[in-house]
This record gives sequence, C-alpha cells and structure tokens, in this order.
Amino acid sequence: MLSLNQRLTQTQKLSPQQIQYQKLLQLNTMALEQRIKTELEINPILEEMLEGELELNQEDSDDSPDEIEDVSKEDEFEIEDLMNESDIDDNRINKSRDDDEQTQPLSPSRKSLTEQLIEQLHLLDLDEDEIILGEVIIQSLDQDGYLDLELKKLVEDLEMFEHVSIKIERAEEILSMIQNFEPVGIATRDLRECLLVQIRNSSFDPYYSYLAEKILENYFKEFVNKRFDVIEKQMNLTRDTLRTTIDVIHKLNPKPGEGNIISEEANQITPDFIVEKMEGNYIITLNDKSVPSVTISQTYLEMLNNNKRKRKISNRDRETHKFLREKFESAKWFIASIQQRRMTLMRIMQAILEKQYEFFEIGARALKPMIYKYIAEEVNMDISTISRVVNGKYVQSPVGIHELKYFFSEGLSTDSGTEISNKHIKEIIKEICDGESKKSPYSDDKIAGMLKEKGIQIARRTVAKYREQLFIPVARLRKEL
Repeated sequence: MLSLNQRLTQTQKLSPQQIQYQKLLQLNTMALEQRIKTELEINPILEEMLEGELELNQEDSDDSPDEIEDVSKEDEFEIEDLMNESDIDDNRINKSRDDDEQTQPLSPSRKSLTEQLIEQLHLLDLDEDEIILGEVIIQSLDQDGYLDLELKKLVEDLEMFEHVSIKIERAEEILSMIQNFEPVGIATRDLRECLLVQIRNSSFDPYYSYLAEKILENYFKEFVNKRFDVIEKQMNLTRDTLRTTIDVIHKLNPKPGEGNIISEEANQITPDFIVEKMEGNYIITLNDKSVPSVTISQTYLEMLNNNKRKRKISNRDRETHKFLREKFESAKWFIASIQQRRMTLMRIMQAILEKQYEFFEIGARALKPMIYKYIAEEVNMDISTISRVVNGKYVQSPVGIHELKYFFSEGLSTDSGTEISNKHIKEIIKEICDGESKKSPYSDDKIAGMLKEKGIQIARRTVAKYREQLFIPVARLRKEL
C-alpha cells in the first residue's frame, strides 16, 4: 500500500565548482597541462597568456579550499579581479620568468623501439598481408619486449576484422624473423624462448653456447629453481664447466624491451615538485613551467560589458549575453581552482618536508613513520584531499626522485622505544641480502634474528612479506654456484 511520509534529513553535496577543484587536485603536472589545453579549446572566454604579457599580482593569496564556495557570490568576485591573476606572487609557486633563467637543452629525438622494429620489418621480402601481421605483432609487445598475446588469436582477428588471411605456420615464420631483429629476443612469448633465441644468435664460445642451449631446452625448470646439482649430474658436467655455462646464460638479456622506448607514449616521470637546498635551507618549487598560464579574454570581456550597458537587448544579443556569462562563470571558477590547487599542493609538500626533514638530509634510513592523518592535521585539510594530492605525483630532491606516497608508511617500535619506518626496515633487509654469501644465503628466520639483534622485533612472516615486496627471491633461489 502506497503512503506519503515526510522526513527531515541532513545531506552534504559538493557543488560543481568544488568537484572541479577536487578533480584538478588529482592531476599531475603533465595531466594538468593537457586539461588546461582542453579547457582553452572549449571555452572562448579563456585565453593563454604569452610570456611577455604575464603580470604577477603583488598581493598574497590566503584562500583555503572552503573559500572557493564563497567566490561564487557576484558581489564578492568582480570580473576585473580575475584579469592577469593566473599566477600567485610566491617564488615557490610561480614559474620563473627571470631574464637570466637558464634554459635546458633539448634532448635529441630518439626513435621508439616500435619504430626501429617496423623499419627492420620493411627490409624483409614480405607481401602486404605479411607486413600487416608483422606490424600488429610489434605493436602488441609489452614494456619488456614480450608478445603476451597468442599468435593464433592475432591471426584470427586479422582475418575477421582486416580480411588478412595468413596460415599459422607462416605466421610462426614471420614471428621467428622478428625475434631475430635487434634487440635479439624481442617478441618472444616467455623467458625460455627469449633466452634460447639469444643463445642461438650469440658469439660466445661454441661449446658453452651448446651446453647453455641444452640446459634451456631440457633443464629449464631446474635452472630457474637453481637446482644445479641435478643439472650437473644429469648432464655429467664438472662444477667448473657448469659454472661457466651458467655465467653465459646470465649474460643474456631476460628483458629485451627494457631500457628502450616501446612507443612515444611510454610513461615518463616528470617531478611535480623540486626540492633544492640553498644556503642551508630547503626551497620547494612547483615544477609547472610547462603549464600554460590562462586569463580572461579582454575581447570577450568587453563584449559582455557592452551587452550589459545596452538599454534594449534583442533576443540574439540576449542569447549571446547568456552564453558569454555562462562561459565567464566557468572560466572564473577554472582559474580560481588552478590557483587554489597550487596553494594546496605547496602547503602539503611543505608539511611533508617538515615532517621528513631528516630524510632529505640523510636518505631512506631517516624516513619516519607517517600516515595521511598527520599531514591532514598539520595543514587543516581532509584526509581525502591529502590522498588526492600525493597520488601519482613525484618530488625531485638531492636524494632522488620519489612518489609522494613513498613518504607515508607505518612503523614498528624498537627495543629503545622509538618508532622505525617499515621502509627503513626494508632497506636493512635489502642490505642484509646484498651482503650475504651467495653460496649460503640467509633464510627468513635468520634475517628476522639479525633484525632482533638490532633491536627490531619482527616476525619471520613479516620478513618474508617485506622481502617479496622488494622482489628478493627466497634463499634457495638466491644461491649461486
């Protein structure tokens, strides 16, 4: 039975402007640059400021994220207030426009690995359909240079969607040709095939190359699991001969695509912040020199003001005025959100620097346990805002390039009562494994005991978890001849 009820509830909703601000917070520098370019295309009210036109506002901006909501009141936010205010006058935030600024030389253009492989493909005596298959294979490689798609599926898809018909036997021949391109072993389907292709094209001693090929063909599982005693017995080899053969295999490249640019779109880390030490103090710079500076178009602003002054407005002028007003409001909020984003990022990075000051002085060993809540309380912001800022953003400092998330970690108490970051513990575990005898690597129990001697109470299973996160194999797989 239907009924009508009245209920009083309290809900909290974000305005479109607040949502836009939150989305901009999530973007890193490269994504923000693209987002601004997109906004410039869709909003005629916005225009990019040329370098000579930049006029910095000399008044400091102390707005907080909550103040974005207040800006929407027309009597508190005049049109002229937005003119020439795309940058905030703070040396740590503004892009440097000094005449003596040193420009970085452009790096020489470099062909992607995909382009290099396609060039080699076109040197082969293949027909048009075979060239198409070869290009599809090359474009399907992962970052390590492996073909992780089934060749039969690629052939079937080409026949279905491109009407390219190639027998699977011929497809295997074409794939084999590509695997012998430079770098050798590219487009292989697993590690075993990758190493076999390389050893068959190597210039090592023929005897040891032959033994290495036999090990990879017949004893690959034993090789991977380092059961060298089994290989030695089954192949009737001396220890010295086996050691030399294993050394030959270790000289092969298990990731032929690594270190090469698979495509021009390959991910590159561009730091969002730069931390430099000058005269004993750390200076934070927002690395946004490539981000366009935007402002309100003077031409459209005059059109909007002229329409407001007219006593009689035609329907066409009314529609134009409405359109310009909507675009102006959108542009106003966009500029305000960018300004606020800069201030928020700088406040959070400054808080991280203060909390992890010793890290920037010494390195990973000085990293302190820290969670989002600590920074949120420091800058008086919500934890979700901290999460949006640190996700996917990087800082370049004298101790290297690190993702902001790196500075946040849980900790364990030592016997002395102080807390130590789990990242510091991982560094110690890595040092222990690096310094161990490869003939008799330490077990997880042994490593846990060594940590306890340093005053760090830690369980064996926790050592195993940290070791796996460091991509360090178990003791048996770390053993060498």
